[in-house]
Amino acid sequence: MSDFYQVDQPPLPGSRKEESHKGDFGHVLVVAGSRRMMGAAALCTFAATRAGSGLATLACPASLQPYIAQAWPTTMTLPVKETPDGAISLGAWPQIEAFFRRASVVAAGPGLGRNKSTQLMVHRLVERSPLPLVLDADALNALQGKADLLKSAKAPVIITPHPGEMSTLTGKPTAEIQYYRRSVAHDFAQRYRVTVALKGAGTVVAGEGQVFVNTSGNPYMASGGTGDVLTGMIAGLLAQKMSPFEATRTAVYWHGLAADRAPTSAGPGAVTATDIIEQLRRSGPDIDWYNEELRVDEDRVFDPDEPDGSTEEQPPW
Repeated sequence: MSDFYQVDQPPLPGSRKEESHKGDFGHVLVVAGSRRMMGAAALCTFAATRAGSGLATLACPASLQPYIAQAWPTTMTLPVKETPDGAISLGAWPQIEAFFRRASVVAAGPGLGRNKSTQLMVHRLVERSPLPLVLDADALNALQGKADLLKSAKAPVIITPHPGEMSTLTGKPTAEIQYYRRSVAHDFAQRYRVTVALKGAGTVVAGEGQVFVNTSGNPYMASGGTGDVLTGMIAGLLAQKMSPFEATRTAVYWHGLAADRAPTSAGPGAVTATDIIEQLRRSGPDIDWYNEELRVDEDRVFDPDEPDGSTEEQPPW
């Protein structure tokens, strides 16, 4: 039986030297977006740089690139081949593959859509990318019935499913996943050799033989786009040479903390994805109060055979 370890608060990247330049902090390639969902791609890209990545480039459908360049002038773009309905196609693979020599991390999934050609591109990305991958949203939906592709990955993989996406990956009912959140995340991480951030109240991060249960965040952050921000944050920290587990648990904690600091976190209304990005700018890693928040307490051991303390009624199986 494996032990589950929870530490309350994770570390942050070290302070930057005076002579630092953007090339010191990695380059995130974001593979995301489609005609209907370019906002998700933009949020992910912004968040990667807010989390400290020196550079971020958005690979997007070619027909949308002029609009992106005009709307978001700070975003570098890689226009790639697309499907007739305006999604990234399998034909984009040579362009994405050629960009790997310039990037250090890939984040994929936000707003990709579920076109079959797009899903085949995701499969190829998982199988052939030499760079660490952060997979979310439609990149996870593309792995329905094909989770074994994760075992063929050539570099570390981080997945960030919500319970519904975890159900898609595992075939287990959502209620069961919610009731045994730590066990489900831990077992998937061990079986497929990935790092898992199972999102929700008390997001569970599993990987490298460890499990972290997040303590930051609030119910007002349950709004569209916040997951896209988290994906970009993880990629941005990974680009700064944090380990997959540390990058993921740091991003999860910081993401929730930024939502807690947002003006609307006490209600009414929602904390939006842009609220969180704004708080990342104001509560960056070099601010003293933020470092003080990140004390590490003693480890606490959990039994994986015990339920996770959910208040939901136990499922009938």
